[in-house]
Amino acid sequence: MTGSGTRLVERLGALLNEWPHPLPHHPEALLRSLQRLCDAGLDQLPKPGGGQTLQRWQALATVAAQDLSLCKLYEGHTDALAILEHFGADVPAHATWGMWAAEPPQARVTLGAEQHDGNVRLHGRKAWCSGATVLSHALLTAWNERGEQQLVAVALEQPGVRVTEDGWQAVGMAATQSVEILFDDARGQLVGPPGGYLARPGFWQGGAGIAACWHGAASRLGEALRRHCAERDEPHALAHLGQVDCALTAAASALRECAAWIDANPEANAELPVRRVRALVEHSASTAIEHVGRALGAAPYCRDGALARLLADLPVFLRQSHAERDLAALGKLAAPQPQESWMP
Repeated sequence: MTGSGTRLVERLGALLNEWPHPLPHHPEALLRSLQRLCDAGLDQLPKPGGGQTLQRWQALATVAAQDLSLCKLYEGHTDALAILEHFGADVPAHATWGMWAAEPPQARVTLGAEQHDGNVRLHGRKAWCSGATVLSHALLTAWNERGEQQLVAVALEQPGVRVTEDGWQAVGMAATQSVEILFDDARGQLVGPPGGYLARPGFWQGGAGIAACWHGAASRLGEALRRHCAERDEPHALAHLGQVDCALTAAASALRECAAWIDANPEANAELPVRRVRALVEHSASTAIEHVGRALGAAPYCRDGALARLLADLPVFLRQSHAERDLAALGKLAAPQPQESWMP
């Protein structure tokens, strides 16, 4: 690993190890934890495609292994910072950012006519707004008068923004409070050109960062099983550990390979390698959930607060995958590839 990224990951791990485990689990506590990371400069991750993509993902995985709800806010905040930097946008000091790009049919934000200096007014409903109750700012997708998707930066503490209690009844990831927000003539600032969010190389690069979060949490589960097997010679538990070891090792190798590909091709379309790594990591995380539970029984669900929370959180976080729809998209990309692409 190269210098600055390596040191950041080491500092991040050292700070998280000083914190209670599990962390207090309500939105205000998550915000305080996120702010501590930001105050320590630990949100200044290497940019995707800049030669230290793996270190960026290692930071995300490190936070995920500590607490997935915190990781959800941390990933969104650091993703927003990378996008804002890419487009040369201003970033207010001490801001905490959400990155909200979900576009379900029942929730859509529209923009009024552009005013001077890229100022716009927002109207409508945004869904799946993680951290909405506590964050200071958001970078979100909206639709202009020409029907084009447009990124907009919004300060959340203003009269035209109303955080609702709708759209979030989750048990896992509950503290993220990923509720719906209503915008009524709220002020915003355009970020980048229309269509810029999806067109930039960082869109797919950031998608693999989500897989790094999944992998960090799954590795934490696997470590619990590994500790158990180091203390007890139980053949069935060892067999489950063998399955988990295969899955997590393959996922880690895939993440390293994908990061190297992105760093070697920073301006290329990374959809194929990223779809591959997301599918593989999702499968490995599901394998870890299944085999850790079968090996250890009810204990991690009922007697270990941190593991119980992780086992509730991770299945919810994994549903950022679209399952067979994503696999079908991967298959369409894989179909024209040469046979040699699968050879060692």
